[in-house]
Amino acid sequence: MSYYDRHVFFCCNQREGDDRPCCNARGGSAMRDYAKQRVRELELSGEGKVRVNQAGCLDRCEQGPFVVVYPEGVWYTYVDRADSDEILEEHLQHGRIVERLRI
Repeated sequence: MSYYDRHVFFCCNQREGDDRPCCNARGGSAMRDYAKQRVRELELSGEGKVRVNQAGCLDRCEQGPFVVVYPEGVWYTYVDRADSDEILEEHLQHGRIVERLRI
């Protein structure tokens, strides 16, 4: 059994001097911090539950910002905290994939 039931990775890549978009410039780190807080508030964090992490470039920044949930391997994009809340509540609490945010 894995230590965590799910890992949630927020792309926090920051490109310097590159014309390609990056997730951090679109709020990746701030959203990761918000999600970590919300996971604690929802009592989803800890052993056997959920771990929110940051990731470097996962090579999908053009579609971002994005987050990926494992072990399901579901990739989401988001715009604001409401989108993040929907992912956390629907997917992590209830096990339902949020199709409208899936990429």
